[in-house]
Amino acid sequence: MTTSSTSPLSYKDAGVDIDAGDALIERIKPLAKKTMREGVLAGIGGFGALIDVPKRYKEPVLVSGTDGVGTKLKLAFEWDMHDTVGIDLVAMSVNDVLVQGAEPLFFLDYFACGKLDVDTAAAVVGGIARGCELSGCALIGGETAEMPGMYPAGEYDLAGFCVGAVEKSKILTGQSVKPGDVVLGLASSGVHSNGFSLVRKCIERAGANAPVTLDGKPFKQALMEPTRLYVKNVLAALAAHPVTPGSSSGIKALAHITGGGLLENIPRVLPDGTAAHLKKGSWPQTELFAWLQATAGIDDIEMNRTFNNGIGMVVVIDAANAAACAATLRAAGEQVHEIGVIAARGDGAAVVVA
Repeated sequence: MTTSSTSPLSYKDAGVDIDAGDALIERIKPLAKKTMREGVLAGIGGFGALIDVPKRYKEPVLVSGTDGVGTKLKLAFEWDMHDTVGIDLVAMSVNDVLVQGAEPLFFLDYFACGKLDVDTAAAVVGGIARGCELSGCALIGGETAEMPGMYPAGEYDLAGFCVGAVEKSKILTGQSVKPGDVVLGLASSGVHSNGFSLVRKCIERAGANAPVTLDGKPFKQALMEPTRLYVKNVLAALAAHPVTPGSSSGIKALAHITGGGLLENIPRVLPDGTAAHLKKGSWPQTELFAWLQATAGIDDIEMNRTFNNGIGMVVVIDAANAAACAATLRAAGEQVHEIGVIAARGDGAAVVVA
């Protein structure tokens, strides 16, 4: 159907369906409601969302983080698997905020597409709400942008923004880390949301020879497994094993293992003059990462700076409390491995795996 140059044009004629947007908001509201927490004053539906910092903080410092999902979305489009990428979106920001010792308070999302498919968008936002719920973080707002011509049919982009709070005296800076401290590694749930440009090349190279299952999961599910949310368990460990003023014991640093892997992320939380010496084989390589390494034909160094390679979060703690901290985390449901120690750096690399 064509319109003459004098026919009225609606926004829908231009490719933007306001009714579909309204329908999505109605689908989202009950999902967001499940994430509400203390301090939320106004959430979904207004021009801005309001939240009050919990009164238990004496000197609250706000910590912010923002991220996306990256090219993992390409597999979501190709395989029509949209219900978990929202968890990835939340996890990438809340796990980063956690590294400073902060409790995530609220999350905002941005969903952009060429033409809004309400079912697909609702599945994505359902994952975002689930990630927020699992992190104790309120989903209090966001933006859905329908932009005809900007994205191919069936594709979308995601971005997210999280704000957390930490007591000023309890901010984790890593500056108290010293030689002799122990490095604990918390197992990842899979590739998480980094390295997928290489993952997709591996899938392409494997073709029909790709495995049916990896680590007991169907191949596609294993690759799309969402990023693990460490927030609640690590906050509990921080409460049980804090660094107190004037003390050299307790959890001193955290590192979220994202793009750049173990080799690039651990040094971000170490003071000058120190290095992490990781023991090769101290954590198991899953079938998933073994398949990626074999298919890509890359060495151990490249694996450890491209992927999380099985470790999604690193905890640095004094040696005397390492076993107790590991026990706390295991009791909460984490798979914990003692993967190395902190040493004087000298002229060596910031992370050594040997």
